[in-house]
Amino acid sequence: MANRRELELYIHIPFCVKKCNYCDFLSFGREDERLADMPCRPTRQLPIPDMYVEALCREIRWYGRQNRFRHRPVISVFFGGGTPSLMCEAQIFRVMAELRENFIIRRNAEITMEANPGTLTPGKLKQMCFCGVNRLSLGLQSTSDRELKLLGRIHNYGAFLQSFKWAREAGFENINVDLISAVPEQTVVSYRKSLEQIIALGPEHISAYSLIIEPGTLFETMMQEGKLRLPEEEEERKMYHLTQSCLSRAGYERYEISNYARPGFECRHNMGYWQGRDYLGLGLGASGFIDGCRFSNTTNMKDYLTLENGAQGWYSETEHLSRKAKMEEFMFLGLRLLRGVSEKAFYQKFDEKIMAVYGEAICKNETYGLLLRRNGRLRLTERGLDLANMVMADFIL
Repeated sequence: MANRRELELYIHIPFCVKKCNYCDFLSFGREDERLADMPCRPTRQLPIPDMYVEALCREIRWYGRQNRFRHRPVISVFFGGGTPSLMCEAQIFRVMAELRENFIIRRNAEITMEANPGTLTPGKLKQMCFCGVNRLSLGLQSTSDRELKLLGRIHNYGAFLQSFKWAREAGFENINVDLISAVPEQTVVSYRKSLEQIIALGPEHISAYSLIIEPGTLFETMMQEGKLRLPEEEEERKMYHLTQSCLSRAGYERYEISNYARPGFECRHNMGYWQGRDYLGLGLGASGFIDGCRFSNTTNMKDYLTLENGAQGWYSETEHLSRKAKMEEFMFLGLRLLRGVSEKAFYQKFDEKIMAVYGEAICKNETYGLLLRRNGRLRLTERGLDLANMVMADFIL
């Protein structure tokens, strides 16, 4: 079981050059109307406004004064967004310095920065390494320039290759590459090419997701207007299985539904989410989970820039999870992992045997060949992974 004192940090940088057509995250492009009257509107010269960095550092310092957090060892830091790599070298240095000043960051902590090709330079990558960032997550999505344009990405494949090369030269030895399948006008052939080209580069980790049309995105609007040409369901399934076969042959181990890694390079930060470890979310709209309580920061930029009065000001929502909700989360997060959930860990956490609570759901899915219960663990079978959402629905009490 995870050390209950260990802590993870998530840092949200909500700015982008341009919002992608499929993105529903809390983020703002340069021309976003929601920032029209904000004093922190991003510019070409300063894509991440200093006012936002100052507010973020103020929040970091506030948590640093709380003994509840200051003395807990931080085992991972994850900069997400948005596009965190839009920060300039001085901003990266400042935020990392504030984190080290106010938290106990372990020497071997995993520190990840999400980055988009087109926002990186050799100097910026070297500064990241100097400041302790040791894992880079590159948002590629496809090696086809046509598909990238349809997705609304700001880069082409050539820019990604240049960024990957610079990252290696800067000293990054742990790089993740994001890929998306079932994107508009994609074929099985073009997706296979993307997989093969990325495998040839040899990143340590590959996150391979199937496109989901999220509410409020440009893609949703295009779909409603009949302007979005997506692959047929049969083609989508072929891409899904192609991901597994190609990456497995290349030595990548699938350890979570959408994540593959070379041995020893699983994303420790995300593993913490799936294992229910405590994490603190910092930044506009960031979420945290501490001692069974989920909370999220305000999503109002004007409020976030001016808050100084502690957590009661930053939080916009708090939810104390019930025992039932904690059990449900333990199951559907744990089942995302290929190794599944531990019956012993369930008993230690809830003082009840897993069969006493979920016996009916477990037996049903075992009968259908979707779950396997063996050696004290419960995990999805290959067929169960294909139907994961259906299986997990049975574990909502």
